[in-house]
Amino acid sequence: MPKKTVALISTGGTIEKTYDELSGILANKVSVLDVMLASLELRGVEVERVSLMNKDSLEMTPEDHTTIAETAGELAQIHDGIVIVHGTDRLANTGDRIVELLPTPRVPIVLTGAMRPYELRSTDSLQNLTEALLAVQLVVPGVYLAMHNMVLQFPGVVKNLKLGTFVKKKRG
Repeated sequence: MPKKTVALISTGGTIEKTYDELSGILANKVSVLDVMLASLELRGVEVERVSLMNKDSLEMTPEDHTTIAETAGELAQIHDGIVIVHGTDRLANTGDRIVELLPTPRVPIVLTGAMRPYELRSTDSLQNLTEALLAVQLVVPGVYLAMHNMVLQFPGVVKNLKLGTFVKKKRG
């Protein structure tokens, strides 16, 4: 059986933050995605890492959301699926922008992130990355969020600060 090729676009966010002992803060300096990927059993999947940017999503501009969407569209032409690792504060902006630019993508595009960095003991990052890598192989072409044991389709995905996760916005 041929391997599925998945492009993993890295944009930064909490999932990739590391602790800087000198400053005492968590920051987007070095990606931990390679460490996370090395800990997973990814039979049948070939992951191509694409380091696009390394930003806290609160620092992202509308141009950044467009760049991510355009990059996903280009990579969707030559891969079986796209996973985008993103900060959760502006993740929905990017998901909506992808839907605007690619209303009918050729392959699934799945966004994920984390509420707590990989380096913390009680992190959700590895679970969310694993769920996104599975979801991108199972869902039909479209734009999705995969995290916290859920897969939600854009548009209409929003971050719920009270629940600390994402939900589908109610219509009306």
